[in-house]
Amino acid sequence: MAINWFPGHMVKTKREIKENLKLVDAVIEIRDARIPKSSANPDIDELCKDKPRLILLNKSDLTDNKTTKAWINALKSESIRAIEVNCLKGDGIKNIKPALMELLKEKHERLKAKGLAKIITRVMVVGIPNVGKSTFINKMARNNIAKTGDRPGVTKNKQWIKTAIGIELLDTPGVLWPKFEDEEVALNLAFTGAIKDEIMDTEELSLKLVERLQNTNPELLKVRYKLEAVAEEPIDTLNMIARKRGAIVSGGEIDYNRIASIILDEFRGGKIGNVSLENPWKGEEIEG
Repeated sequence: MAINWFPGHMVKTKREIKENLKLVDAVIEIRDARIPKSSANPDIDELCKDKPRLILLNKSDLTDNKTTKAWINALKSESIRAIEVNCLKGDGIKNIKPALMELLKEKHERLKAKGLAKIITRVMVVGIPNVGKSTFINKMARNNIAKTGDRPGVTKNKQWIKTAIGIELLDTPGVLWPKFEDEEVALNLAFTGAIKDEIMDTEELSLKLVERLQNTNPELLKVRYKLEAVAEEPIDTLNMIARKRGAIVSGGEIDYNRIASIILDEFRGGKIGNVSLENPWKGEEIEG
């Protein structure tokens, strides 16, 4: 399944990130906790390599908790500071400022030694589309400054946001990279909504998701869709789900467009269950 998406505004975003890095003290990179590796843009790694960086594994409420904690430890072993958060509910948000202050400790000590009493910390917020950057900023600002949406690409204009904890945030649009060399990475991004459904064959994508879940989390599929068992072939499992949900057109044929929408929406909303699509040991999908 070939997946490529690199709109022109993303070239502009990369340029803006590079130009504006000199204005900030640190970078907060937001990733999807279900896919910590796939949601890590290698371009961001390169652009921000010389800045202190804190990684937030957002949407941690949708993951397998043990796997998310393993990711935190795996990143720590690579000297990368990461914390798990749920920006929608605010879980883990209180840990962000202490983590940033720890990263910037030496710089702040130098400034204080020069007699600077009040230090304003400026931070750039980066990440791929649909990982929750605007939700994070709204939670930090405690109001609805940043526009949010459930589709990638909603945040468009650069803006500074003041917070009550002495940190100013620079918002940036979500940015992907030009070509996905690894099909699993591309699928993970598509499954979680980082790539617009409008450019996808959602029927094929939903079948790929069913195939993944029946290999990794068959019990969740069985419980959610009231199946006695998953079929050997993913298309047969999908057909069973469609009939359970009444996704049928005249003549008893499967309405594949409708069932695709149902399955993708329910996965993305966590209704199928807590699923981590990658583990830190192999960087691949978790095997059952």
